[in-house]
Amino acid sequence: MAAQKQIALPVRGMHCATCAGKVENNIKKLAGVSTVSVNLSTEKASVSYDPTVAAIPAMVDRITEAGFKVPSATLELAVTGMTCSNCAKTIERALLQKVPGILEAGLNFANEKATVRYISSVASRADMVAAIERAGYGVVQADSEEDMVDAEKKAREDEIRDQTHKLWIGVLFTLPLFILSMARDFGLVGVWAHAPWVNVLFWLLATPVQFYTGRDYYVGGWKSLRNRSANMDVLVALGSSVAYFYSIVITTGLLGGHVYFETSAAIITLIKIGKLLEVRAKGKTSEAIKALMGLQAKTARIERDGKEIDIPADQVKVGDVVIVRPGEKIPVDGTIIDGQSAVDEALLTGESLPVDKKTGDEVIGATLNKEGRLKFEATKVGRETALAQIVRLVEEAQGSKAPIQALADKVAAVFVPAIIVIAVLTFAIWLLAGAGFTPALIRLIAVLVIACPCALGLATPTAIVVGMGKGAGQGILFKNSASLERAHALQAVVLDKTGTITRGEPAVTDVVIADGQTPSENDDPETGILQLAASVERGSEHPLGEAIVRAAEEKGSRLSNPDGFRAIAGHGVSAEVDGKKVVLGNLRLMKNENIALNGLETEAERLEKEAKTAMWMAVDGKAEAVIGIADTLKESSREAIATLKTMGLEVVMMTGDNQATAQAIAREVGVDRILAEVLPADKAGNLEKLQKEGKIVAMVGDGINDAPALAQADVGIAIGTGADVAMEAAGITLTSGDLRGVAKSIRLSRATMRTIKQNLFWAFAYNVILIPVAAGALAVIPDMTIWLRELHPIAAAFAMAFSSVTVVSNSLRLRRARV
Repeated sequence: MAAQKQIALPVRGMHCATCAGKVENNIKKLAGVSTVSVNLSTEKASVSYDPTVAAIPAMVDRITEAGFKVPSATLELAVTGMTCSNCAKTIERALLQKVPGILEAGLNFANEKATVRYISSVASRADMVAAIERAGYGVVQADSEEDMVDAEKKAREDEIRDQTHKLWIGVLFTLPLFILSMARDFGLVGVWAHAPWVNVLFWLLATPVQFYTGRDYYVGGWKSLRNRSANMDVLVALGSSVAYFYSIVITTGLLGGHVYFETSAAIITLIKIGKLLEVRAKGKTSEAIKALMGLQAKTARIERDGKEIDIPADQVKVGDVVIVRPGEKIPVDGTIIDGQSAVDEALLTGESLPVDKKTGDEVIGATLNKEGRLKFEATKVGRETALAQIVRLVEEAQGSKAPIQALADKVAAVFVPAIIVIAVLTFAIWLLAGAGFTPALIRLIAVLVIACPCALGLATPTAIVVGMGKGAGQGILFKNSASLERAHALQAVVLDKTGTITRGEPAVTDVVIADGQTPSENDDPETGILQLAASVERGSEHPLGEAIVRAAEEKGSRLSNPDGFRAIAGHGVSAEVDGKKVVLGNLRLMKNENIALNGLETEAERLEKEAKTAMWMAVDGKAEAVIGIADTLKESSREAIATLKTMGLEVVMMTGDNQATAQAIAREVGVDRILAEVLPADKAGNLEKLQKEGKIVAMVGDGINDAPALAQADVGIAIGTGADVAMEAAGITLTSGDLRGVAKSIRLSRATMRTIKQNLFWAFAYNVILIPVAAGALAVIPDMTIWLRELHPIAAAFAMAFSSVTVVSNSLRLRRARV
């Protein structure tokens, strides 16, 4: 039995001894747990357990199932020293198995980032760094988040510089070695080339390549084996070493035959070229996120003690008054207290046109002030700004694993051991078949060298990183890789009406004036009607009243002060404006006040059939006009819905409105299917019914009452102008609030999944086809071309070196995809 370990898990949500007992009983049900003691006052569960049987994540799951919460934090670490996807698996195991308190660990080989979810009171960053370093890898260290960006950049540049130097050393020695060796083999030089000292010269030329240029493969292979796994480094080190040390045996006269120093040197140099290109290409996969991070303003101009001073942007505090001139970047998030301007938010929201801003509006850090001078109060700084949160969300999502990656991970886990077995069997079969020791050895080397687990490991994460980065630049944020993957298979899209298809606030749509009425001296009767109505509603907090006031202000009307204001509950309002008695409300109010309707009944009925609220306005006892008010459509709604339909998706509108109102709106935007009179609590249930029809469904919404439906949907899509809780429940967030982003996100998902499938096909096909070729499977065909019958290890190294580059390059094509 393994030694018992102790852990104290923080538990939130306990209120009494019954709660504590519930937690204890639930944890005790786990195999391997010996004792559990819950302290209600400290809110901690002390658990004694056998680490070989019981796992901490399972304990956390038990506590969660009991209705309580174990608080956790997420940390991202930039890891150095990885050479293939198996290294990533090794680090994941090191974190999960060696550091108590880690609940999840995922490592993205493409961007070399480890995303760790952990219990902060149990595990620390130092524990994680120590575990990674013990596994033989490194972690980029920095004092602050800003310094971390620079440190990661420097680490990548140092790696490229080191790899480039080693490559040139390899080329310097491999090139003369290869030329002289080939010239001797083809009889292009004299008899002197067959003298024993020439083999010694080859040995001398090959040695720096083997142990300096190829040092990383030996170090990486040793780390891998020490951690009881095997990676690409093991294969390269084995393949090149067999050729190198076999040639030493020939050179020293212990055996007779041909030397293969040029083979060992060429294998290492060619693979080093491929790895260098791969490192450079992988760096490009994260360019979109780096571009977002680079948007941050470096300095900020703030007002202190009546003076304007410039300070570093990271020193701005909440409450500071920030001043931004035309053409300058807005340094942090805030609320405008003075000034108006147009702000370019394209790089954060994907909106191409600048957005007009005025006093009271919010501004986002890193956006560009185009026209006027703005003065605003800082509300969010540092890690709390919208830009920082977007970058953090995207990086965490990039670190997650898509379900489609599971197959590649399973294959990669057994790939290298399987290749070693295949190589040994290849050698044995050809030796027993009488091909001779050297041909059998050459095929063994070719099998070891041509196998490429890296292409498998890079196929999914590189496409995910590029796809999510492209989405971020278009105002599309994916919560995780699973959301990105699921979106490509959607069959139906459910749109919540209010705030999604419509603006979410009422606006005046019609002003119908009775014949022969002249409500004011204004040349424009409509403006006169709105001026009177808005004067009555001045100061009103009712949404319909606010809509009328806004409409009048937009026309430039000067509102009068009402006298004798009276609110009639459920009916409307009345007041005296400029000597005229004005009554504003519903038809019932008009009848109660015995007001002549002046033939406006037909127009009022028409407005109501169009899903608009008809507000009657009477002046001095006669109906002057009917004002139509409705929650107006967003400009992009019709186009967005038409696009979704052309993509083969069924579009469904969900609303709490009655059937007639819902049908009127549906006709206007082109929606074919309606779910009307749906209460907020029933939204998730209606969505479940669609799913039971066999459809893969997306839900698009923006409000708090949409959150359960967003969580129920196969893919929840939150409009970024809505509530934070909606975004938390959604798998995709559209930061611009533009409904056209729904189609963009689905197209991006389809393009990303198409790229992933192409990558996986290439990675599997490459290995499935070329490993048998390297093993000599085609040699049994009598008339087969000689280069296919005998795949030389140098050709195998060339193919292997560029297989990963092909996968990464294909993923980079996503940057140019049109969504």
